[in-house]
Amino acid sequence: MTARGVAIVTDSTADLPPALATARGITVVPLTLHLDGQSLLDGVDITAAEFYRRLPLATTHPTTSQPSPGRFAETYNALLKNHEAIVSIHISEKLSGTFDSARQAAAMTDPNRVRVIDSGVASMSLGLITLVASALSARSADAEAIEAKVFAMKPHLQTYFSVATLEFLRRGGRIGRANALLGSVLQVKPVLCIRDGLVTPLERVRTFERALTRVVELTRELDRGKGVCIIVGHADAEADAERVARELKPIADTLMIQPLGPVVGAHAGPGVVGVGCYSADLFPLGIKTASEALSSR
Repeated sequence: MTARGVAIVTDSTADLPPALATARGITVVPLTLHLDGQSLLDGVDITAAEFYRRLPLATTHPTTSQPSPGRFAETYNALLKNHEAIVSIHISEKLSGTFDSARQAAAMTDPNRVRVIDSGVASMSLGLITLVASALSARSADAEAIEAKVFAMKPHLQTYFSVATLEFLRRGGRIGRANALLGSVLQVKPVLCIRDGLVTPLERVRTFERALTRVVELTRELDRGKGVCIIVGHADAEADAERVARELKPIADTLMIQPLGPVVGAHAGPGVVGVGCYSADLFPLGIKTASEALSSR
């Protein structure tokens, strides 16, 4: 069999719709959710909808674990049978051990043909940069060119979000620099971002409505005349996500609304709404699934 181009791999924290990942030739390696004594593969054994249904009834706080190097190695070995190379892009190594597992797996398989990249982000932004890599692969770019483009775009990937409560980030150990906001006497809502691979506070505002308005404003600021590539993510907060998407629709080159999967949801908590985005002049994707959904209402 003739080897086909470059295979693109990511992990389930990219929160990409399975049908889109399949259509774009993206292989997704799932993390594991530990919920009430069960170990469930993210997006395989449990869907986002099922997770948010079960969460209020959980007797203990859900925890998560990264895929083993062996699971990644299995995936890489299978793909290398009919691909020249692999570019594997993952959640920030400061938020998860997934990148390290993938790196170990590359060393176990064929380090010359497997390039593992720490995206420095998570969820919606990881999904976007993985879609960029897959579009380049479809255009027959080689692994070196894809890796170079991902690294060039990394500083321009933005993740803006707000949480209903900081408690889930605190319990899961993913609160990062937002730790400074804990114990605040004032009832404020944080506007957060991912900066240098960590959850980082940007601003504090009085209401969740205002926090979402700031997320929209910050996203609009990225528009340099060619629009913005946007994924709006939410944890069981579809109406809020649709409001954000509707306000961003006029500037969107790409617009998707995506539920945050069980692993990301376990750390962010229900009620989170956020945006992964970058200026479309860097690499237009032209995906408009949310626009179609919004216009049909």
